[in-house]
Amino acid sequence: MEQPAYFSEARKSFHAALLNSILRIDATGVPSNADKGSRISTNIAIGIARRIGVEAIGARLAGQMSGNEFEEICRKFLENTFLRLDHLRPGIWRIQRGNQAVIALYEQYAHLNALARAARRDPELATVLGSDYIIKPDVIITRELEGDATINARGALVDEQYVRLADLRKINGGLPLLHASISCKWTIRSDRVQGSRTEALNLIRNRKGHLPHIVVVTGEPWPNRLAAIALGTGDIDCVYHFALSELRETLEELAAADSKEMFDIMVSGKRLKDIADLPLDLAV
Repeated sequence: MEQPAYFSEARKSFHAALLNSILRIDATGVPSNADKGSRISTNIAIGIARRIGVEAIGARLAGQMSGNEFEEICRKFLENTFLRLDHLRPGIWRIQRGNQAVIALYEQYAHLNALARAARRDPELATVLGSDYIIKPDVIITRELEGDATINARGALVDEQYVRLADLRKINGGLPLLHASISCKWTIRSDRVQGSRTEALNLIRNRKGHLPHIVVVTGEPWPNRLAAIALGTGDIDCVYHFALSELRETLEELAAADSKEMFDIMVSGKRLKDIADLPLDLAV
């Protein structure tokens, strides 16, 4: 029997971790990622859950707990997959949970510390700046700077005279580079759907240097809700679904024509992909 591909196995492990934590079916038969007030959302979520083998019955976790669990499961998945691509994307990489303090520890956003200090000293300036520069990613991927021994491993490429401003060169005294910002949303609801997009726009506006990858990972089952964050360009690279093929099969089974049409628009337009696609896309 042919050995399953590593990323396929990693995807199964990703689902198993969800089954052991936040993906549950309550006593009324509603999965934890469904909007129980919506029949179509519930039916789609049930179909997805059945296909990935949900058997655990339990109460829905509190929203914040679900979000925190989902962030950690996404972080672990990327750690298990992206780091296996060092032959395609050489470098020293770190994958960790993000927070408000972390973002300014990286080269493109180091100047935000100065903004924060200035705002604390000057209330009028704080009013002008607002809080748009405050960015709190869920999961980040960062790259350590490279020493000259590594850069010159195949021959003398740099010396002490030139290439003294390049961000990647360690001798130039910069900070590690932010490679990717991953927003993890277990579900997407209308009252908070724009949070990821606002965060993306702030990452774009407030950077100095190259833009990191900006993506969203979600367990939202309903394509109409997914469209609220997936459609459009200019801010988020792409939205990655936790079970894209299972969602497609469920929509076909339910003969949900409108939802299937929206799903096809997002997939064919490269606005919605599967979680298994994410590591390779981050290696670009």
